[in-house]
Amino acid sequence: MQTSTHEPMLTPAEREAINSGQWFCSLSPSLRHDILRQTTVRRLKDGALIYARGDVPHRWYACAQGAVRMSSTSLSGRQTTLAYVEPGAWFGAMSTFLDEPRTRDAYAHGDTTLLCVDKESFHAILATHVEFYDALLRLQAHRIRQTYGLVEDLNTLPLRARLAKQLLHLSRSYGTQVLDDPRELRIGLQLVQEELAQLLGASRQRVNQELKRMERDACIRVEAQGLVVRDLVALQTIVREASLAGA
Repeated sequence: MQTSTHEPMLTPAEREAINSGQWFCSLSPSLRHDILRQTTVRRLKDGALIYARGDVPHRWYACAQGAVRMSSTSLSGRQTTLAYVEPGAWFGAMSTFLDEPRTRDAYAHGDTTLLCVDKESFHAILATHVEFYDALLRLQAHRIRQTYGLVEDLNTLPLRARLAKQLLHLSRSYGTQVLDDPRELRIGLQLVQEELAQLLGASRQRVNQELKRMERDACIRVEAQGLVVRDLVALQTIVREASLAGA
């Protein structure tokens, strides 16, 4: 569904996700206003293709609800999940800025709401706000730092610590309190073990073994509706001890 470019129709929860996004809320009020007034809203069903590798970039995006699965596809057609874009995060800026083909596939994961800024409006905002250049540089620098962090974790941390770190990240982005026990957090992002394994650079069998071990240790609980984090401190301890051991 598309709406007026001047008044994007977001639910209160979607608007809060956008306005509280770490990068977006760091912008000046005038830049935030000019970005939002150029946006349209798209609501997508699970699995809908947003763009494919090699596509010409036409829009810049933000996730307002749900998630966006970033993946790559091998020559044999096998898809590998690389990352998930959470509510409040903006993506696709560099291809739009450089006017170069997309380097990844992007799919809606669950029912997903996107804010979209077309390429012409994106460059018009750049022409109006010098601040926007610096903001995009900070956004890209943050992504590069995240990428280097993932590579470092892959080479220095055991799978148990990488899994704990990923669960902590998912808890921050998608965790909701369990009614029966407010200390527990249910991860709202639905992931099959194969997708979780791809994020960690490990086999599904090894990830399954570590999940069962964490469940025995009362760190998590595996339910049909998804993962529940029972003990955030225990997960943090796993990461900290592994980091100290590798230091």
